[in-house]
Amino acid sequence: MQNDGCNRLAPKLLMKIVCISDTHGRHYDVGLPSGDILIHAGDVSAGGTESQIKDFLKWFSEHEFKYKVFIAGNHDFLFEHDLETAKGLIPENVIYLQESCITVEGFKIYGTPITPYFLNWAFNRHPGEDIEKHVSKIPPDVDILISHGPPYGILDANVNGQHCGCPSLLAKIEKIKPKLLICGHIHEAYGQRLIGQTTFINASLLN
Repeated sequence: MQNDGCNRLAPKLLMKIVCISDTHGRHYDVGLPSGDILIHAGDVSAGGTESQIKDFLKWFSEHEFKYKVFIAGNHDFLFEHDLETAKGLIPENVIYLQESCITVEGFKIYGTPITPYFLNWAFNRHPGEDIEKHVSKIPPDVDILISHGPPYGILDANVNGQHCGCPSLLAKIEKIKPKLLICGHIHEAYGQRLIGQTTFINASLLN
């Protein structure tokens, strides 16, 4: 299932969200707890080939969650280079978000694969106007924001201590204050922080 709009589903008072990211083709090594929504924040594959994406989607779709939501990451080239082919691989019980949103159990969820430019990977954008035009698409009333990369200064430090997050994304989050930000991309920065009204989760699994 793919969603370009925000379709409202029945509200629910309590919901368990399981967050993962950056499995890089090693999804069969991942053990998951039970929950209502499974969210993958990108880099589902190692190189973004059609066969790798198909293999991930088979694994992802077989889990017994009511909703299974994922976005692409900078390794998932097929979604940038041939989106129609990629969409054709997605099972009906899986939701893919690419600068789009869906409302699930009363929560508006928006997903974006865009990350700051680095070595010309998929969905890389340069600072300034190039990345701002993507960040500006994030709705002001989003509850759960899934972004492959983290915002600048929050769960974004690499092994050398350098901050690799996106300043434009940080500014947007500070303005709209989503309940939850789920990201990955910077593997060594995995973890969780509560800042103001927003819970930040870097759900990277690799390394």
